[in-house]
Amino acid sequence: MSEKNLLIIGGGPGGYTAAFLAADLGMKVTLVDANPKPGGVCLHRGCIPSKALLHVAKLISETKQAKQWGIEFPEPIIHLDKLRDWKNQVIGKMAGGLTTLTKKRGIRHVIGRAVYRDSNSVIVDNSEIIEFDHSILASGSSPMMPGDFGAKNPLIMDSTSALDIEDIPDRLLVIGGGYIGLEMGTFYSALGSKVTIVEMMDGLLPGVDIDLVRPLFLKLRRDFEKIYLNTKVTSLKIVDNQISVVFEGDAEPKEQSFDRVLVSVGRRPNSSGLGLENTKVNVDADGFVKADSFQKTDDPSIFAIGDVIGGAMLAHKASREAKVAVEVLSGEASEFDNRAVPAVVFTDPEIAWAGFSETEAKATGKKVETASFPWGASGRASTLGRNEGITKLIVEPKTDKILGVGMVGAGAGELIAEGVLAIEMGMTAQDMAGAIHPHPTLSETLMEAAELFLGRPTHVFKK
Repeated sequence: MSEKNLLIIGGGPGGYTAAFLAADLGMKVTLVDANPKPGGVCLHRGCIPSKALLHVAKLISETKQAKQWGIEFPEPIIHLDKLRDWKNQVIGKMAGGLTTLTKKRGIRHVIGRAVYRDSNSVIVDNSEIIEFDHSILASGSSPMMPGDFGAKNPLIMDSTSALDIEDIPDRLLVIGGGYIGLEMGTFYSALGSKVTIVEMMDGLLPGVDIDLVRPLFLKLRRDFEKIYLNTKVTSLKIVDNQISVVFEGDAEPKEQSFDRVLVSVGRRPNSSGLGLENTKVNVDADGFVKADSFQKTDDPSIFAIGDVIGGAMLAHKASREAKVAVEVLSGEASEFDNRAVPAVVFTDPEIAWAGFSETEAKATGKKVETASFPWGASGRASTLGRNEGITKLIVEPKTDKILGVGMVGAGAGELIAEGVLAIEMGMTAQDMAGAIHPHPTLSETLMEAAELFLGRPTHVFKK
């Protein structure tokens, strides 16, 4: 195994996970990435900085909520420079840790952009040629900026530049009601921006079960200035250092002005300009690299993982695919056959889900039964002043097997892992109901949802 030369393109959660495991298994590993330190978009310009800022937003929100409990705080004084520095310190600490782990494992880290010359070599920054036995492509994705929105103007932000928090705009328009738009809208709203969301579909977070989205929608409707559904932006124009926006759909008035605009309408795979045409790797019409459940592409020497192959564009999915690819390379019987890939929207309240959803069941005609336990009946939720949540089980009727779990509420992202484990292990509602959960905790809501499904709930009445 130590004779295998493995080249990995991309230093994000997929790339560095693959590099670390491969090195641990004795392979000679070269990691090529444009960033000086590993971590990729997730660490440097995505997951980590955004969650740091959302923690600040949650703190501000809780100080306002505390007034209901008899504790009143003055309006916060926000020092943007210090906030930005703290966010960067979080990134720097984690990036430094990954750099140290890279060195300790003896991984060669090459800073630059790699382009495939053929199926067994790349050229980095048009200078250094690196040969390999196998390669793992983990090049990730980038924010989409459709049409004329891509004009270089500091007033128009994507999900990356929004994290720079150059200022707090008085009026902010967020184009796109997906998880990135809602998360960044939540942050800027907490800091004082009047936020408007525009979404071309008839609901926020398209594809997520409506009952899970509803509690978040009701809160955002109070926190944000406006939420326009069934609406799209037809033009953006800079007028007197503001952005004049023309809407088509339900928005009124049809033309409005904003101080800044955040465009968050999805991400595209980083598959162009990599020299894939010099290999046997196939790419679909949308630019996603084709890979099977073993992470193999059509080129025997090249594997692919993460955002560049599509599916859920999530760091933890990329990390799992990385392990599968390296295990397959090492001769292990491994395959990406996971039943549940969890997803979390880190708004307030959070939304989390895993496995089969009710929306998916309706779309495919699959028969399922559901049980939703309201957090209004949760003692722990009451002590937190957060009774708006729901815990929902999607269950197979004949077997009572748990096929999916969905949650909305404070800390739902921390709770969903138990749902993932239940799905992966083939647990039934009886298994979940019979597992003792500590009281009072939010984790109890999983047990109580299972009891509700079985028709013998304790804290709600079911006729």
